[in-house]
Amino acid sequence: MRIRLTPRQNSFYGMFATSGRNLMEGAGLLKELLGADHSDRKEIAERMRKCEHAGDEATHAIMRELNETFVTPFDREDIYRLASSLDDVMDYMEAAVDLVVLYNIAELPPEIADQVDVLERAAELTAEAMPRLRSMKDLSEFWIELNRLENQADQVYRRILAKLFSGEYDALTVLKLKEVVDQLEAAADAFEHVANTVETIAVKES
Repeated sequence: MRIRLTPRQNSFYGMFATSGRNLMEGAGLLKELLGADHSDRKEIAERMRKCEHAGDEATHAIMRELNETFVTPFDREDIYRLASSLDDVMDYMEAAVDLVVLYNIAELPPEIADQVDVLERAAELTAEAMPRLRSMKDLSEFWIELNRLENQADQVYRRILAKLFSGEYDALTVLKLKEVVDQLEAAADAFEHVANTVETIAVKES
């Protein structure tokens, strides 16, 4: 394998921007699932799988570039962490959609919409932030807001758990729904990891 001394111009930045846009698409499919008829869920899940595969391809492209480049725009470890965290977000969102279909969940609690709203906003902010890695400017608001959103997601998660264990649902439905909301909560946590990694990179480069 030939190792380049310098990266292709803007290659990492472009690939991170691609990952960010893909997360927006995934979050949009999550929201679409909430309002979809039961008969349309499988088709949405299939589009989500394609979105997740696109995310995998973007992550693999970053890893290949990392392995083939000697000099990187910022620390190799941080590039790896950022790519992995972006990929994790997509994996968790796709898992949530897949579980809804596999478990044939008849009705989702309306509070799940609050979880999805947080993820959609986090995806939007992440997609906007990724191109700014090139200049390392105007990024502090990104990680501050992502941390705030993750705290909001935690509060929503606890409210949903309280409802699930209130006796309103039968035990089997509780188990199914809890797996879905756990995946959505994990996606919110992964967004926070993205924000923390961006903060680390910005501090090192300042």
